[in-house]
Order: sequence, then C-alpha cells, then structure tokens
Amino acid sequence: MNLANQPLASPDDPELADRASHWKSVYVHIPFCQQVCPYCDFAVAAGQDHLFSRYGRALIAEMGSAPDWGPLDAVNFGGGTPSRMPGRWLGRILENVAARFGLVEGAEVSLEANPEDWTPSQARELAAVGFNRVSLGAQSFDPVVLSYLGRRHRAEDIVRSVAAARSAGFASVNLDLIMGSPPETVASWSATVRNALDCEPDHLSTYALTVEPGTVLWKRVRSGALAPDPDQQADCWEVADEMCGGAGLVRYEVSNAARAGHPCRYNLSVWGQGGYLGFGNGAHSYRRGTRWENVRDLRRYVDTMESGRAPGRRQEAVTGWAAETERLLLGIRRRAGVKAGRGGRALWDSASGRRLRAAGVIDLRGERLRVDRPLLTDEVSRAILSMRPPNGSRVGSGVDSLP
Repeated sequence: MNLANQPLASPDDPELADRASHWKSVYVHIPFCQQVCPYCDFAVAAGQDHLFSRYGRALIAEMGSAPDWGPLDAVNFGGGTPSRMPGRWLGRILENVAARFGLVEGAEVSLEANPEDWTPSQARELAAVGFNRVSLGAQSFDPVVLSYLGRRHRAEDIVRSVAAARSAGFASVNLDLIMGSPPETVASWSATVRNALDCEPDHLSTYALTVEPGTVLWKRVRSGALAPDPDQQADCWEVADEMCGGAGLVRYEVSNAARAGHPCRYNLSVWGQGGYLGFGNGAHSYRRGTRWENVRDLRRYVDTMESGRAPGRRQEAVTGWAAETERLLLGIRRRAGVKAGRGGRALWDSASGRRLRAAGVIDLRGERLRVDRPLLTDEVSRAILSMRPPNGSRVGSGVDSLP
C-alpha cells in the first residue's frame, strides 16, 4: 500500500476534508505501558503485561459482537503503547479487523510506538502483517525535557526508530512532539523541531503540554511546581509552523502538518465526523449520530468480555443543535475549515462573530468558515459554545446507559 499515491494529495484540501466525513474507521486501544508518563490521563496500565493474551482475546470477542461497519478507510492502534504488545497478537487483532469489516484499497493502518523499544525486527514483523503507518512518540530531542516528561528514550533512539520504519517499508512515518514544558525554552524547542525535521518525517504532530486533572503532573503543579506558560507555548507553535512550512510540510490542522499524500486519515475522519468504532478499555465510538464509550478499567473490561457481557458504559445521542455545534467545533480545527451551515452563519452574524471578524480571526469564503489565526481557535470555540440555538432548532443530545 502506498499512501502517497492517494488522490487529493494536499493535506489542507477542502474537498479532502469534506470527503473524510464519509470515511469509516476503527480504533483499537492497547493500554499497556512500561510506565505511565506524568502528564498522561489516558486509559493505560503499567505492569500488566501478563494480560496480553486475555486482552487480545477480549478485543476479538468485542469485534465479533460489533455492528456491521465497513469497509474501513483507516485503522488506528493507539494507547498506551501498542508496540509493547507482541507482534503476533497485533497481527492477529488486525487480521480480525480486516476479516470482520474489510479494508478499502490503500487503507491507512497505523500504530503508535515508543522510540526506545521500536526495533528493526519488530518494524519488519508489523509491516509484514499489514501496518503501513507508524506514529513515534518522540516528544523532544532535549534530554532535560525528556526527563521532565518521564520519557525513557534518548534523541538517538528517535533517529534510529525512524530509520527502522523506513527500512521495513512503512509508507508513512509520524513524529509526535510536546511543546512548552517548563524546562523548555523557545531555543531548545526550535532545536527539537529542527532535529525532528532532519529525520524527514512524512507527518509531524506538535501538541502543547496540558496539565490534566488527576495526573502526576497535575499533583506536582498543585504542590507548587511550575506550570506550562501559555505565552511560551504560543511562541513555540509559531516556530513549529514556520519551520514545518519551510521543510515542505503543510499544516492542515492546528497541531498537525504533513507532506503531500500523508495527512492522518483516521484523524481527518474524526474531525469530519466520519463514523468510527472503538475497541478496548476506555475506547469511544461514534456512529450515525450516537456516541458511546467502553468501561475504562483494564481488568474490568477483560472480565466483562470474558463473561459475555457488552463493555459499553453509556451512550449519547448527538442530534439537533448539539450536533451542529459539535460539527463546527471539530471542523474549525482544520485549515480547510468547515461548511458554515446554520451554525456557522449564526456565529458569523452574532456579536462574538463580528468581533472575531474584525480581529481577522475568522473568515467566510464561499460556504466555508475558516479560522485564519489558529492560535485563537479556542476563542472561536468559546464563541460557538456560547451561542443559543436559532428559533425552532432542537437542542438535541441525551445520555442513556448501555446494557
């Protein structure tokens, strides 16, 4: 499979963004980690490797009871650290996904991996069973920042892991970076971005460090440790945006840039409200206006699946004005913007919209609403959330327990 040969190669093409709203995807959650990073609030577990086989069987059982859905445009194994699970299990799970749902020609099949344990033999094994994209959790090339983030790899491990993926034949390689941790300066961040670009990735994700409630980092900040500085993070974002553009990567979403032919299909599908089914503990699904989530606890998920019960915890119908608001909130993150529709026109004509227009933050080009100053995307989101539904619009949204 060669993802680079897909049509509409420009990552920020509006037609590509609109097409993604019709894509179908599957997310497979692999929760295993050697250790939990201090900033992580995902449904992960350290020291539970003895559950590999039980968890793999639980995933396959859950897929067997899933609704018909396919063929798939994208499959994403996230975590956690998917590469920590033995290749034979990852291959078996992927084989089951393909058999249960089917894959379109050239489908994106991606997994996340950590540089320190991504070996050439593992890369070859996973490429052989059908994975064609890997997202490597580089986070930084600065040893001081890596230590602060609780990462175990070194800068040279990142370079080595990219080479291993290339040698194995992976069609697309992404590097994840985290910007704005307290020990980082704009200068050290610039060096990290330069080192990342020297690896010639097809895709680069640059996320601001956030302090999530309940995490180790959150507890440290509450105890008096320095918190990330939003102004410095904004400076770092601008540095990354300029450097990515100079290296030929197109920013197609607030935090993501890619070469032609290499935007993340799974993410495009989610931002475009394409349907996706999630499998595993804590996984979320969205299909035909309904969203649901699985139980978060790893052992409870495994026990539930082994007992023959459904793993769902609750479901939510997203309809009416709630669906329109969500469509806008997801769509404005993309450089291509979103079709304005009722909600976009209501925002454009509102008092908040007029202020945003005057400041050059939003623009309406034809039927598309775009954010022209990406650093103020959160301001636009707040304006959307503050809007009242037009007269005659149903608010929508409702939550019910799943069996």
